[in-house]
Amino acid sequence: MALNLAHQIGTLAGTQIPTEFTTGEQPSSAAVTLSAVWKAPAANLRCSTTPETVTPPLLTPPMTPRSAGNRSPFMSPMLRPDLSAACQAFATLAPLETDEEAAAAAWKEGGRKEEKKGVPVYVMMPLDSVTNGNTVNRKKAMNASLHALKSAGVEGIMIDVWWGLVEREAPGSYNWGGYAELLEMAKKHSLKVQAVMSFHQCGGNVGDSCTISLPGWVREEIDKDPNLAYTDQWGRRNYEYVSLGCDNIPVLKGRTSVQCYADFMRAFRYNFKHLLGDTIVEIQVGMGPAGELRYPSYPEENGTWKFPGIGAFQCYDKYMLSSLKAAAEAAGKPEWGSTGPTDAGHYNNWPEDTSFFKKEGGGWNSPYGEFFLSWYSQMLIEHGERILSSAASIFEGAGVKISVKVAGIHWHYGTRSHPPELTAGYYNTRFRDGYLPIAQMLARHGAVFNFTCIEMRDHEQPQDALCAPEKLVRQVALATGAAQVPLAGENALPRYDDYAHEQILQASSLNIDGSSDDREMCAFTYLRMNPSLFQPDNWRRFVAFVKKMNEGKDAHRCWEQLEREAEHFVHVTQPFIREAAVALMH
Repeated sequence: MALNLAHQIGTLAGTQIPTEFTTGEQPSSAAVTLSAVWKAPAANLRCSTTPETVTPPLLTPPMTPRSAGNRSPFMSPMLRPDLSAACQAFATLAPLETDEEAAAAAWKEGGRKEEKKGVPVYVMMPLDSVTNGNTVNRKKAMNASLHALKSAGVEGIMIDVWWGLVEREAPGSYNWGGYAELLEMAKKHSLKVQAVMSFHQCGGNVGDSCTISLPGWVREEIDKDPNLAYTDQWGRRNYEYVSLGCDNIPVLKGRTSVQCYADFMRAFRYNFKHLLGDTIVEIQVGMGPAGELRYPSYPEENGTWKFPGIGAFQCYDKYMLSSLKAAAEAAGKPEWGSTGPTDAGHYNNWPEDTSFFKKEGGGWNSPYGEFFLSWYSQMLIEHGERILSSAASIFEGAGVKISVKVAGIHWHYGTRSHPPELTAGYYNTRFRDGYLPIAQMLARHGAVFNFTCIEMRDHEQPQDALCAPEKLVRQVALATGAAQVPLAGENALPRYDDYAHEQILQASSLNIDGSSDDREMCAFTYLRMNPSLFQPDNWRRFVAFVKKMNEGKDAHRCWEQLEREAEHFVHVTQPFIREAAVALMH
């Protein structure tokens, strides 16, 4: 679960650490905090564009770390001798390599200099890493945490770039302030970045611990026309994401929602072109609630939905109904176009409670059901196609991957009708593969298929709900293999135990039916940086997990050996973790 950075690394303790000084400054006799390391960029990072011309005016690039010549050799006399090497690492960009640090470097590199193998591990940053004031949240804690992650061999981090923060004030007016600083921090620590274009609201989904609404001017338009919001059959509006039913209609101050997303991405490329392909290596394009390509069919907000309910169809705004009506008429069945299924139950029903989803004689397997589910799922795929077309064009030649996140909806997977997947827009049943069409759509644009619930095992889930995350991951692996699309993974819920790590290792190896040749997941993103991750036992297990992922599927070293090596490594780098707490507490 994401936590406010004010609570990050809260279980750790330590002493103050020194930092570098700007030219002309003199060190005091006492230890100093990390505040001098990261200062707000001097440039004005606001930019405004008109809807017709979206290229922002030229901005001064954010501050970059100073050269080695400006580093200070100062070490505080207050520091214990055994912490001197660790503090030197914090005080400089390239630490002096003591014997212990050489051991840490050997751990990170695996003692090899050959071409990189295995599955790179990224770590999700807290959802509120950038504040409402467009600054980095708790910069000292963030800087120290990034240092710790890098020391463990993590490849990079994932950052949500919120539409509701950057373009909050007015259409075409972008404030990148906090993100410019955060990205430069990642660059300083040699961490790669997966940047998520988060066009959804934060709040109301699993793991959401803060609220970041859509831009105010977008909410104003939704207030004027509530049909811009997804709507269920009972008239409940969902404000997490603009309804895809109006993708092609200029309902947002003269622009379509897809044009707004494209303008945002174009402005992002312009402002961070100096980091693309080097620090920023992936753009994950948000396409729905929680950033996933799906409908908001299982909203937790206000207790509307609870696991393992089947969810509800979201096709009752006037724009979606207009499309349904046209599709029904084109199919020669105009009577099918007035509404969605009215016998599909409520959010928290089970399949056999409903006429539409029940096993025997359910409407899902009727001609009407096949028509409706085909239309509903195709609307989602076309939505993804429109946004991906823009993203691929905007970032062409930038040296970054484009990815799309698909939800791991594993409950009731063992039923014939797979109701929760159907209401979310994935036409996946016992008789139909709903993930192959999505994979084929991503293949047309060279995008990565990012999938969740990689850490879960079937027997850990409620069996009365016929949960089957392992079988679901296997199906997605087969679909992406058939479509020749790279597959990346995430854990759906925070886990720190070896049992979950082992499952991630197994799933990421893509050993389907005992053989997958040399295919592996192209990346794994770990959810999420929080205090529990830095607890000693969890941190030791995490370090070993990252090492094993980096070594790849052909590694034959035993888990226990890696645990022992990780324990030594954690002991060596313990000062880094301890000192991180100082930045948080002061």
